[in-house]
Amino acid sequence: MTRTTFTRQTRPVRGVRSWWGKAWQRAVEEAAYSDAELRPGRTHARRGDVGAISIEAGGLLAACRDADDAWTVEITIPVLDDAARTALIEVVAAESGRIAELLAGNLPHDLVEHAEEVGVELLPFGGELTATCTCPHYLDPCPHAVAVLIQAGWLVDTDPLVLFALRGVGRDLLLADLHARTIAPRGSADDTQVSADLADDVELVVDAAVRAARLLPLFEAGAELPDGLV
Repeated sequence: MTRTTFTRQTRPVRGVRSWWGKAWQRAVEEAAYSDAELRPGRTHARRGDVGAISIEAGGLLAACRDADDAWTVEITIPVLDDAARTALIEVVAAESGRIAELLAGNLPHDLVEHAEEVGVELLPFGGELTATCTCPHYLDPCPHAVAVLIQAGWLVDTDPLVLFALRGVGRDLLLADLHARTIAPRGSADDTQVSADLADDVELVVDAAVRAARLLPLFEAGAELPDGLV
């Protein structure tokens, strides 16, 4: 199981801006028992009391500082089963450009609607966000868990593939499944064209990532950038 750890988050200057980031925050508000947990949870999040957040399929883990104590928070979210994962891959592949949008940090609204039409819930609702914390608070999610959920929402707002990873479809798995789909035999000319378009999208995205990985060290060192990589 792949786990990705994100360094300590800082509050977004302009707040959560994407529609899917706001949907996540609404789910957090639904999950909270009352404003008594929401208010201090927001304070913890904005003050930077949450440490690094580790994300894997089905959940995330982080510590939250509170005065002289630090409490460990675990959040769980249901992962997609095999049938739902396959359906989601089909949805991403259904239109040329969707994978490029996702990798560029955008979650197309019609992709989520299309997924819902085939029975795949990508965005969580409050009841799916289950939290535990080592603190003695008698309700879950406690303010520490709310803080972690809020900061997880900042990650989702910046990169919707964090949401995919939580649902069990990480970036590498998504690309691998899409690649496998492009080389699978297809029956009709329309299917062949869609697969060709998708293969082009995946190839372009991978090429752009490779170029960026080569250019970044040169850029940071102030070296002249070679024409072939620009």
